[in-house]
Amino acid sequence: MKMKYNKDEDIMIIEVSPEPIDFAEEMGPFIVHFTSDSKPVLLEILDASEFFSAAVKSAMRPKENITEQNVAI
Repeated sequence: MKMKYNKDEDIMIIEVSPEPIDFAEEMGPFIVHFTSDSKPVLLEILDASEFFSAAVKSAMRPKENITEQNVAI
């Protein structure tokens, strides 16, 4: 797997396979490039700094403390 970041465009590019690209589909903040038999080859994360900032903030949020008192069985 190869990864690179284009600072000017704010795009993270992750190459998951060296196979040739046949087509691409945009899925929200991602563009996924596929082979002719629909295997993912390359992933582009658009607005990467915003995406990773949100991901880190989400991961850093405290999880709700689950106890017997607030779990319905």
